[in-house]
Amino acid sequence: MDRTPDFIQKLGSIDCDIVEANPVVWQGELLIFEYIRGLQKGRQRCYFNNSEVSYFRFRRVSDNTFSLPFGFGLHMGNAYVAGDRMVVTAVEDWGKSRFYQLESKDLVRWTTPRMILDDPRQAGFNTSVCKAGDKYVMVYELSQPVEKVGKHPFTMFFAESHDLVTFRVIDGAVFGLDHYTGGPMVRFFDGYYYIFYLNGSYEEGFETFVARSADLKNWEYSKKNPVLGYGEKDYQLHEVFPASEVDRVKAANNINASDLDMCEYNGNLELVYSWGNQKGVEFLARAVVPGMTEAEFCKSFF
Repeated sequence: MDRTPDFIQKLGSIDCDIVEANPVVWQGELLIFEYIRGLQKGRQRCYFNNSEVSYFRFRRVSDNTFSLPFGFGLHMGNAYVAGDRMVVTAVEDWGKSRFYQLESKDLVRWTTPRMILDDPRQAGFNTSVCKAGDKYVMVYELSQPVEKVGKHPFTMFFAESHDLVTFRVIDGAVFGLDHYTGGPMVRFFDGYYYIFYLNGSYEEGFETFVARSADLKNWEYSKKNPVLGYGEKDYQLHEVFPASEVDRVKAANNINASDLDMCEYNGNLELVYSWGNQKGVEFLARAVVPGMTEAEFCKSFF
């Protein structure tokens, strides 16, 4: 049974093999930032990328066209719009220690990736950025070292920046030391940080949950979890879905609703998420919450 709240309307799947993605509004257009995996270390590559090199791109939702690829060789990116800057944070590779940032003002010319965080002991994965008062806060996901992440990786840590250029790790700020977490999205409204994260197991399935904190150290878990569940509606095909991949959807095992991200657009809340078996058979899907803001969405679970 799909435990997704009724006010979230699932629109259907739009592509295969794309997991780490997030919607943004750029110059009045709704875009979806997408991480396109290459064939590396036995991972499931994106079906249309025949190279070993991963990259990023933007999908324009209005006509399903794409930007030029960029960020070659970086992984698990996340896009954030700051005025006239499109800022992308990413890790150098799955389980590597260095996190990088690159940016553009036209989605064509990109800065050289610049390292923003590194600890040679750590194994890094996803990131997410939000504005919090007069600063920016980035959550970053680690699976190592054990003495830092605890017995249940993945675990979330936080860094702050006042210029979205230089980041500083926030001492003691951590989420998920005592339980599994994954695929984070962070937001800040009216004194609270909200973290949306993957919760579950291969035996019981994975759903997106939410918790909040005033200080990034003490966390309150929503009693209305889950935020997003998995079910039959995920198998719906959006009109842009590639015809060549339809049979893969029909045959897919679905135990997962992960990597939720969102933005406001034309009075609605636009969502993207991944579903599938959480082992490489995964699909990118859209959803919408009519007439709701990000702040209202976050607060509705508390």
